Amino acid sequence: MNKLVHALLYTATLALANPALADVEAAKASATGDMKKLVWHSDPDPASDTGFITFDEKPLTLADWQGKWVVVNFWATWCAPCKKEMPMLSDLQAEMGGETFEVVTIATSRNAPAKMQDFFDEIGVDNLPLHRDPQSALARAMGVLGLPVTLILNPEGEEVARLTGEADWASDEARAVLAALTGAGS
Repeated sequence: MNKLVHALLYTATLALANPALADVEAAKASATGDMKKLVWHSDPDPASDTGFITFDEKPLTLADWQGKWVVVNFWATWCAPCKKEMPMLSDLQAEMGGETFEVVTIATSRNAPAKMQDFFDEIGVDNLPLHRDPQSALARAMGVLGLPVTLILNPEGEEVARLTGEADWASDEARAVLAALTGAGS
């Protein structure tokens, strides 16, 4: 109980000093279940400006999503945990996606576009983007060492947290963390 009171007082103090930090502190405090695997940065890390491409080879960077909270998932067609996790990310996008939040998926390494589409078709995902990082340049620049890896970027385009390995992104725990960050439900 004492820890909870201290956490609430700390969060309230941060809210007065810096509302963005308060959002992160509130999200940290609400992390339970799989969300306890999130590694939070003491200071947000700027996202790389390394490019990647859409399914049909149009260039993008993570800066294209500035202004939104973004869950960025690095995956591959051969990754079994990715196959389990992707429908949960799809559910998260269906529930929370919009003007202030989006799930962005990026297949890293050699993933043929046809195989990527087959992967999504097989698991019934039709609301997430098929982006590619064919040379793993963005993955390397962002320090992605295994798959899946999911990053949380703030509206300024900075990484505030990351989770290595699969997680239930459709869980109440994930929604609570993301609602604390985005202000959804408040």
